[in-house]
Amino acid sequence: MDDEATYVCASCGEEILIPIDLSQGQNQEYVEDCPICCCPMVIVVEINSDGSITCRADRE
Repeated sequence: MDDEATYVCASCGEEILIPIDLSQGQNQEYVEDCPICCCPMVIVVEINSDGSITCRADRE
């Protein structure tokens, strides 16, 4: 199982690589600023039963 995922910033369109803390459960949601444009993003992480990670970001 990977411990990194990517999302595309909804503001600037850049692909961002983030670490995933697997100890925080299968469904995670938190706010993080984009490291490129500094806009706050709501990061949603889902760890699927097969170990794959789905990650998306929405504007806060």
